[in-house]
Order: sequence, then structure tokens, then C-alpha cells
Amino acid sequence: MPLRQVIGAATGAALLLLFAPSAVALSVGALSVGALSDPSETVTVDATGHLAADGTVTLSGTYRCLGRTGPVLVSSSVSQGDPRIRYGIGGSAAVCDGAEHRWTNSEKRTPGTLAPGAAHVEATLMELSPALGGLPLPLFHAMQQQDITLMQG
Repeated sequence: MPLRQVIGAATGAALLLLFAPSAVALSVGALSVGALSDPSETVTVDATGHLAADGTVTLSGTYRCLGRTGPVLVSSSVSQGDPRIRYGIGGSAAVCDGAEHRWTNSEKRTPGTLAPGAAHVEATLMELSPALGGLPLPLFHAMQQQDITLMQG
């Protein structure tokens, strides 16, 4: 396979993991050495999220992670009603220094896509770890699923 196709496939896979963490987090994380196994690495989801009149959804929580070799991101997604339909809600860079930090992700959705009330959130703490050949591979540090309430305003 030509190098261009290999790089394209790896980049596509990494982007898929960023935008659809719920579909692959556990299966890929289970393959990553040490992934999701260190109890001192955590991500939490706050019990309430916010839904603005323009459709902007804001989710938040905390995270803690240790040493890393590549960039680390906190991604989040929300579902409401049908659990098979998840909406990515932003992503934010993480600092892995062993201390607990806050994360907040926001994403503007078409008004009416989500409504105030019960929702389900998944947050993932993921590193893009350098590998042989320079292609980043996902390494999952922590994942949390939580039922929340979306509040108007």
C-alpha cells in the first residue's frame, strides 16, 4: 500500500476516534497498553449541562491525568432519547500533571436538536500518542458515562 494511503487511513482513523468516541473507545482502549487501567487517571461529568436558546450545548466536569508523550484531549458527546444517536460536543486540551482540572466543552447545534431535560453524556480523556513512523495513535486514559439534566439558559 502506498505511503500516502497509509497516512490517509491513519489520519482518518484518528479523526473518527475524536468525533465518535462512544463507538470505539472501549474496543481501541482495550488494545492500548495501560489504557483505562490507572485509577489515578479520571474524567467526571457534572450532573447538569446547559442549553442556550441558540442551540449551544455546554458540558463540563473534571479530569486528572499523569505523564504523557502526546497531546491529550477531553472529548464529550450527548444523547437524548435514542442512545444510538450521539452529538459531539466540542473538545478541549488537557494538562497531565497529576492535579485535578476542570474541563468545559461547548458546541452549537441546530436549535431544537436537543431539549431541556434528561440526557446522557460520555466524556473521554484521550492522548494522541506518537508511534513508529510518526503517526499518532489514540491512547485512552479515562472514560465516564453519566446521566445528566440539560438546563435551559
